[in-house]
This record gives sequence, structure tokens and C-alpha cells, in this order.
Amino acid sequence: MGERPAIATAAERVQRTCALSDSVSRLRYVKGAREEALARLGIRRVRDLLLHVPHRYLDFTRVVKVAHADVGSDATVVVRVDRVEKRVARTRRMQIVELSTMDETGVLLATFFRQPWVAEQVHEGDVVALSGKVTFGGGFRQMKAPFYEVVTASGGAGDYARVLPVHSVSEGLSASWMRRIVAAALADAGDVCDWLPADLACRRGLMTLARALREVHFPATVASAGRARRRLAYDELLCLQLALLTRRQIELSGATPCAHVVDGPHVEALLAALPFTLTDEQDAAVREILADMAAPRVMNRLLLGDVGTGKTAVAAVALAACADTGTQAAVMAPTSVLARQYADKIGPVLDAAHVSWALVTGATPALERSETERAAAAGELTVVFGTTALLSEALEFSALSLVVIDEQHRFGVDQRAALRRKGAGADLLAMTATPIPRTLALSLYGDVELSRIRRRPRAGAGVATHVTSPTNLDLAWGAIRDAVAAGHQAYVVCPLVDDADDGSALDDVPEALRGSDARPRAAVPTLEQLRTQILPGLACDLLHGRMSPAEKDLAMERFRTGATQVLVTTTVVEVGVDVPNATVMVVLDADRFGLATLHQLRGRVGRGDVAGTVYLSCAAKRGSRARERLAALEATSDGFELAELDLRLRHEGEVLGYRQSGGVSLEVCDLEADRDLVEWAHADAREIADADPRLAAPAHRALAIEVRDRFGAYFEELERA
Repeated sequence: MGERPAIATAAERVQRTCALSDSVSRLRYVKGAREEALARLGIRRVRDLLLHVPHRYLDFTRVVKVAHADVGSDATVVVRVDRVEKRVARTRRMQIVELSTMDETGVLLATFFRQPWVAEQVHEGDVVALSGKVTFGGGFRQMKAPFYEVVTASGGAGDYARVLPVHSVSEGLSASWMRRIVAAALADAGDVCDWLPADLACRRGLMTLARALREVHFPATVASAGRARRRLAYDELLCLQLALLTRRQIELSGATPCAHVVDGPHVEALLAALPFTLTDEQDAAVREILADMAAPRVMNRLLLGDVGTGKTAVAAVALAACADTGTQAAVMAPTSVLARQYADKIGPVLDAAHVSWALVTGATPALERSETERAAAAGELTVVFGTTALLSEALEFSALSLVVIDEQHRFGVDQRAALRRKGAGADLLAMTATPIPRTLALSLYGDVELSRIRRRPRAGAGVATHVTSPTNLDLAWGAIRDAVAAGHQAYVVCPLVDDADDGSALDDVPEALRGSDARPRAAVPTLEQLRTQILPGLACDLLHGRMSPAEKDLAMERFRTGATQVLVTTTVVEVGVDVPNATVMVVLDADRFGLATLHQLRGRVGRGDVAGTVYLSCAAKRGSRARERLAALEATSDGFELAELDLRLRHEGEVLGYRQSGGVSLEVCDLEADRDLVEWAHADAREIADADPRLAAPAHRALAIEVRDRFGAYFEELERA
């Protein structure tokens, strides 16, 4: 069973004591292959090991007999292995291992799929612990893919009344060896200094750090393990919040804020030029943004808005305020397609309000780009739209006071900082059409103020979403033919660009949530198949992220003008692409995408006067987790509701469509279960940062070291700049 931290003599403890920053090679039992196995898990220091919390527990204080294991419920049993059998499923050539086990009350059959190594680790006569959902079939109780642990190679199972931690391991390191190593680490380095101020831990009712580390690895009860995990999750969230606030301090160090004029003639003219009246939510967002811009402090605001909620119009008002102030604004979009679309949509309104503007992308002709650079440096331009081309050293502003970044998470910290450095003290307005749950927004963007727009000012004709199997796609292809015959257009979305892709970009959707392990569809061969077999005679074209900016602009221009009737694309059209004449979308292998991404994709149709129809193709059977997940899109059009569901199913970085860089992903915290901790950490970090922005006070020095150790990647780029 699990080893509990050993009690050592004072002399032994002095001899073996390790610091948290020491290499794990200083620990007992960690040499050679085990050190390499730990490194594969990202465990290189003692602190990494102590913060490598178990992902589950086997509660041997509540072991049940086989006969008393309720069918349909989770249970833990301790049984003897009677037979180990390996076979291969005929249909999918899948390797299966079956264990026939028993205790004095009955027989239980455990089945493992694609885990042939189980037959090498478990042998006839072994006593094993099995934990999982109990089903019934063939006259026996069964468990499909349960967690298993070889308790002992012989003997009974009557004295295992303990909670057994289950850590993630890698090849060359078993779960039992991991427990032994952790136990030794706790004995030698477990009496750690608590980096959390004592008054804060007391106010929040949290365990001490030393106790939390012991209880999370070797708990007396499952409940105490939960309390220990909450303490460690709070630490993680608080450090993240403080890292964000520290980054903001570095970004704004020495900056002189600009107090904008927000009630001038350009703002008034722009509001009058808008072809619609702002909704109450849009108006509230405008007032919040303008209040920040008028204040003698640097604005840091994130505008959250679902698909089609009119964030662009809100941003346009902020741009007009720069004209009234005699300063400049830069608007950076993640793709050239989206940057040009911003210019096309906002440009005419800016023209009507007599606000000068220009567009710079990788496809901008050299002569035009040179003139834009000259005009921006001379202060003759108020607004410059662009992609990362805005970061060029050749582009300088005479008085940049506002930076607008669309889909902030698609840019690195260094890219955002580089743009802000073009105008010291420039206000920041970040926007995203990705619906983000409040807990996720607070944790990942805790250094910004939030504005939200949920309702669409012009909903269009709406979208009907249907989940279908690949064998029923004829219905979808027929819908495309009918739409084109009626003068409309369609999208066909594929997960991959071409057959050479390895599919690694799709790993963000866990395998358990996918409908099939078959190779996903690629855009290039799909285009050829549509042209020659499925939709012959229709004008089909291609758009994907590997095309040059000029090629993408040309493909989108052909689609906008109607020259292209069917656009085969990847998720490059996910955000912002606006072609109201597009009414049908087919998403192939839809189970490979997150719900937030699919919601963004379907927002590309039904934007005009004709209702849109979206077909989500999924090979999974009805009732599977993959189909149930996609069914949520049939049931609701509320992006924030879908984002909450996505957060429950997947990692926080996956919901946004990216993995945070620099190893700063949340490891312990569960944003769905730990909502209260997110709120606590957000409030506590603000309180600490307001009183001690640099964490220089003696009470905060240990906390400052911990923040740097965990999340230094958030602001290291800024300090090097």
C-alpha cells in the first residue's frame, strides 16, 4: 500500500534535508531511469514533485465486496486474479485484456482496451484493487477500463483500510514507486516555509502549506485530501493573479497616462454615422470604456462579446475619442482577413466622422505601406488597422494613445507588449468573440476590467444546427446545392489542411470526447472531392492558414463577391469573417473541435435575412459522449452557456483554442469546481497588489518568490525588452 512519510531522527533529518529548489536527484530512490521518468513528467526539482498532486484516490476505507458493488455506481473492490486473457477485437483490431477476478462473494470481469501492458503487470494469483463503474453482463459484474493497482502478489485483502493516492506516472516509473519517492521527499523536505501570509490563510480557512502537502499525497480521508487540494489550488490562482498584476506594473512602469477627450465632435459624429442605435449593453460598454479613457490612469479593459454582438461598433467610438484628443490608435487583428474586414466595416464610419485611417498587412504594397508609415510618424493618421505588421520597427506613431487588440489570446505576451511600447502609457482595449466563462476570465485576465455584451443588436435570420453521421451527409450536400441554386453560398470546414498533417493540432480535444479515432478530414483533398464527385459544376475554392496573406485576401474577396460559391476552409474563418450571403455550413469531423470553436464557426452563417443551417458531422454513435457534447449546440445558441459546458469538459486553455505558453497552465485548480477560490484569489491579489505592488514587504517576500517561480513566463519577455 501507500507509504506514509517516515519519521526520522534529528540527525538523519539534518543529513537528508533538501531544499525545494534542489534537483530531485538529491532525493532517495531517484537515480538513472527514475530521474528520467520524472523529467518526462516535468518534475525536475523537489518542489515540482511535491506539487505533483494525485489525480485520484482509492478509498480502501470504503472497499466493498463484489456481491455488494451496486451496478451503475462507482466502487472499489479488492480481488484475487483468477485468469488473465489477451485477445484482439475482430472489428477494429483492438487489443483487449480481460481479468477474471473474484473474492469470497462473487466474480467480477475487468476489461482493458488498448492497454496490452496490463497483461504484463498483472498475473494469476495477484491481489489487485479495481476501481470504476460497475456494469452487469454475461451473468457477472463487470468494470470497463477500471483503474487498477496490484496490491500484493499473494495474501488476503483484509487489512488495507487506507486512502491510496494515484499519481500520474510515465514509462519506467510505477505508481507504487512514485508514492515511495513522494513519501521520502515529504520526510526530507516536507516541513516547508509557508509562502502565504498567515492572516490571509486564516481568513480563508485554509490549511498550512506543510499540512496540505502531506494530506494531498497521503490523506487520512478523501475529504481531507479535498481540503488540501483546495489550499494548493488557491495558491496557484493567487500566484497567477499576482503575476498578471506584476506584469501590468512592468508594462506601465514609467508611463504617463493619457486623459482622452471623450465628448468631442468626432465621437458625436461617429455615433450619428452608425447605421443603427446602440443597444443598452453596447451603450454600457461604451460608457465604461470612455470613462477609463478619460481617467488619469492607463486603461486595461477586455470586451467580451458573443458572435454578432457588435463589439466593432463599440471599438469605433473609442477610436473617435483619439481623434478628439489629437492622438492615434492601432487596431491589431490575428489575421489579414480579419484586419481587412475591420477596415471595410469601420472605415466608412470613420470617414463619415472625419477620422483618418489606413490598413497595413503583410500583403500591403510597398509604396502604400511606405506612405502609411510616413503619415503615422507625422501624426497625419489617427487610426491604423493591421496584423502583426503593426509591430514593424519601420512603423512609428507620433502619439499612440490607444491599442485595440482583437482575440488577445492569439498573440503572445511579447507581441502585445511590443505594440504598447510604440506609445508609452497607451490605453489597451482587448476584444474577443470567444465566449469566456467568468471564472476563466478572472483567472486568465485578472489584471483587466471586464465589459460584456451578450445580446445581438441584429440577430439575423438565425441558425439551425443539426448533428449528423458521415453516412447521412447527402442531406448536407443537398442543402448546399439548394442554397447555391437560390443564389446563396456555403462553407465546408475541415480539421486539417492536407493529408500530410499529423493531426497534433487537434490534440486539445481529449480522445474520450471524440467520436472516432479515424484520421480526420483535410481541406485540400476535400476540395478536390467536392469539385469532381460531390458538387460538380459549383465554384469551389480553398482557404487555410498556410496560405500567404495575399492568397487569403484573394480567396476571401472571391467569396465576398460571390465568385466562389462553396468555400472549403479550416478554422481560419472561425472569428470575424462576415459574408451575410453564406447560409449553409458543413463541419466535417466536428467532434475534433471544442464547443467554443464550433459556436464561432456557426456564427459565420445566418447573418443576413435568410436563415442559416449548420451540419455537424460526427462518426460517434448516439448516446456517446461525443454526440452528447455536440447535441448541446443543437439545444442552445448562447455562447456563454456553451463555454461553461466546454470548461467542465476540457482544459481552460483548450476552451480558448490554445495552450498557454511557458508552462503556465493551471495544474491543480479546477475552474468549474473552484469558482469560489477564483473569486477569493482575484479579490485577495488586488488587495495585496494595491498595498504592495512590487511584493517588497517582508510579509510578501516568500510569496513574491513563489509567484516568480510559478508564472515568471508571463512577464519575463517584458523585462528583457
